[in-house]
Amino acid sequence: MTKSVMEHSKVVSPSEWVAARKELLKKEKEFTRLRDELSRQRRELPWEKVEKAYVFEGPRGKETLADLFGDRSQLIAYHFMFGPDWKEGCPSCSFIADHMDGSVVHLAARDVRLAVVSRAPLAQIESFKKRMGWRFPWVSSNGSDFNYDYQVSMAKEELEKGEVYYNYSMQKFPSEERPGMSVFYKDAAGNIFHTYSSYARGLDIFLGAYNWLDHTPKGRDEEGLKHGMAWVRHHDKYDAGYKVDATAEYVQPAKTTDAACCAGERRS
Repeated sequence: MTKSVMEHSKVVSPSEWVAARKELLKKEKEFTRLRDELSRQRRELPWEKVEKAYVFEGPRGKETLADLFGDRSQLIAYHFMFGPDWKEGCPSCSFIADHMDGSVVHLAARDVRLAVVSRAPLAQIESFKKRMGWRFPWVSSNGSDFNYDYQVSMAKEELEKGEVYYNYSMQKFPSEERPGMSVFYKDAAGNIFHTYSSYARGLDIFLGAYNWLDHTPKGRDEEGLKHGMAWVRHHDKYDAGYKVDATAEYVQPAKTTDAACCAGERRS
């Protein structure tokens, strides 16, 4: 992976260190201001009205997109990679999900509901969610167009072409499911609008662990990995025998042999 820390850094006096740190601080402050401006521009994006009636399967039965808002006017939907016939959810999406529970109550205080959506049947979702110890709302979109309309599941015609429309362009992708997040607003009349979606590296900002790593001498330490997140495991799979294969590519989770799990997976 990366060269050793001592090869990378030079050792200086305290006064030289402070001087170098102040120079970097100027750039950090500039970046913060640029990020604030980008966030402002994001909020000024035009909206599109959601005309289609999406129905999900949740712990309390059928739920519409409007139901996912609860009593809030804003909804963040995280598109979790968990296919209808997968044995478990994607490790990288699980990495993001490990950061969610602590945010739910704080987001609610700012008129936002966070919900997770996957194509896996609800029974598989509930089982995996219990295993991982998560509490956030999670519903199944199995049988609806939701995942396809928001670029996070591979339609049959995409599978045949070998390329998918993802992150607003045609590209190859190593899985039939893809990660993303979409934001919606519901007005007083009940109209729902799609205000934003982000994919791929645009999701990095939600990974608190990455932000911590970015402040360490080794950083993310992913240079040299064929698949940058090859080191990531489900949090119950880091053990004494943990090793990273630098040549490994992304491999979607194994499929279940239970044919019943896939019922209703086709687009309605």
